[in-house]
Amino acid sequence: MDIQDIVNTIANSANIDPATTEKAVGTILSVLQHEAAGTSLNQLFDKMPGSADLAQKYDVMAANAGGGGGGLLGSLENALGGVLGEKAGALVNGIAQIKASGLDMEQIRQAGEALIKQIQVAAGPQLTDKVLGQVPSLKGQLGLS
Repeated sequence: MDIQDIVNTIANSANIDPATTEKAVGTILSVLQHEAAGTSLNQLFDKMPGSADLAQKYDVMAANAGGGGGGLLGSLENALGGVLGEKAGALVNGIAQIKASGLDMEQIRQAGEALIKQIQVAAGPQLTDKVLGQVPSLKGQLGLS
C-alpha cells in the first residue's frame, strides 16, 4: 500500500480534505523520521512506498517548519525545539505544524488514529508498535491513548 492510498483512506475516514490530510500525514511521518531513526523505521517506510518522500516534503526540522514562523508562539516553539534538541524539537515542531494546518484537536486525533491503523495494515502491528514505541509521547500529543 503506497502512501497516497493511505492519505486518501485517512482523508475519507476522517472527513478532512486530501491536501490537509497529506500535510498532517507527512508531518507525522517526519516526526517519526527524526525521532525513530534506524532499521525499524526504514522497514516501516519500505512497506509504504512514498512515505520517506512525504516525510521529507513536510520536514518538521526544516527552517520554515513549525507554527507558521512568526509571532511569539513561533519564536517560543523554535526556542523550545532548540533547547530540547532535535528529537524533542521534532515533536514540538510537528504538532505546531499540524495545528497550523487548521485542524482542530478532534480532527488531529481522528487523522492520527486512522494513520496508525493504516500503518498497521501496511507494515504489521509488531513493526508499527516497535517504531511508535521509540516515540512514546507522539500518541499523547495526537490525543490518542
